[in-house]
Amino acid sequence: MSTIERQVEVRYRHRVLFTLEVFNPENPVLRDTLAGVGDGRVHKALIVTDEGLCRAQPELLDSMARYFREHATQLHMVCDPMVFEGGERTKNSYFHVSEIHSRIERHHIDRHSYVVAVGGGALLDMAGLSSSTAHRGVRHVRIPTTTLSQNDSGVGVKNGINAFGKKNFIGAFTPPFAVINDFRFIDSLSSRDKRGGYAEAVKVALIRDANFFDWLEKNTIALRRFETEPMQQLIFRCAELHVNHIATCGDPFEFGSARPLDFGHWSAHKLEQLSEYRIRHGEAVAIGIALDTVYCHRMGLLERTVMEQILSLLEELGFELYANELLHTDESGNLQIIVGLEEFREHLGGDLTITLLRGIGEGFETHEIHLPLVVESIHELRDRHEQREQMVIPASA
Repeated sequence: MSTIERQVEVRYRHRVLFTLEVFNPENPVLRDTLAGVGDGRVHKALIVTDEGLCRAQPELLDSMARYFREHATQLHMVCDPMVFEGGERTKNSYFHVSEIHSRIERHHIDRHSYVVAVGGGALLDMAGLSSSTAHRGVRHVRIPTTTLSQNDSGVGVKNGINAFGKKNFIGAFTPPFAVINDFRFIDSLSSRDKRGGYAEAVKVALIRDANFFDWLEKNTIALRRFETEPMQQLIFRCAELHVNHIATCGDPFEFGSARPLDFGHWSAHKLEQLSEYRIRHGEAVAIGIALDTVYCHRMGLLERTVMEQILSLLEELGFELYANELLHTDESGNLQIIVGLEEFREHLGGDLTITLLRGIGEGFETHEIHLPLVVESIHELRDRHEQREQMVIPASA
């Protein structure tokens, strides 16, 4: 037998740009990102955006059109922006992907043109899958508009939609051509959506950066009030830690069995599904972090004082740490949340690999989970939740 074998290396430049008012014609960031390759072409762009965002910012579509008119010598918006519902439901069907494919074909968007997605993480995931599968990869620019997408999902290299009742079953790893974070989009978010990205900041601090965790504790009151400067600092540092991991971990496309940035996520993904996505991703991650933190304490990995420190930070940031879905059972009486462990393993294949904590800023990987302790940890979170509810003084008192 004869064999030809070569090592193939592909280099990517991963850029996350920070700006204000990206669609102000006087702001050159988007123009320079799309046309800055210096080939003298008028670069075509197909815009995909979020229906909820358009309701919150009614002037947005006009601003987009005006921006491209002002820069018509370098940029061309091939049609009116495509508007899709935001949130996880936009990922529950392949139909939207096909709609974008159809527009890419109709308007001759090629591999030197752009799909520009403006919206939250779910819309970016769906649009990213569309662009990465058309022509085997059309340039994709992300403009995330939520705290969570600006500091976590939008700065990553994953794209996907849900299928067969499983989160992100269909997808691709394709680094975006660029990510542009415009902090002005955060202003129009609801308190719930502003808070959602905090959970990912706590997560990455716990497994990567104890100093960042200390900063979160010191700025909890300001963050709970959604003060502008602390929120921008949180987004920047969290995004930086995620991009650092992508660039230096040696496995950005997850060919191995580990997902080290997914601390707290094995249960979070299942919890979203069990709640029919009533529980949003950041809220589910907060619960997942709490569950794995209590489990680490019960395993003897964390002191109780450290466990309390972590749980208290999440609560002070405004998160609930328990949901009834954690104790939902199937027809055989088995906890449905436990299925999330196997789905988490199956998503990568190979050994089950879960990130746990030995301390704040000290994540490590394990291949075994003791299910009785997981169940005990769920019950501890339930009891904690009930005690906190009993402490709330009724409004009529």
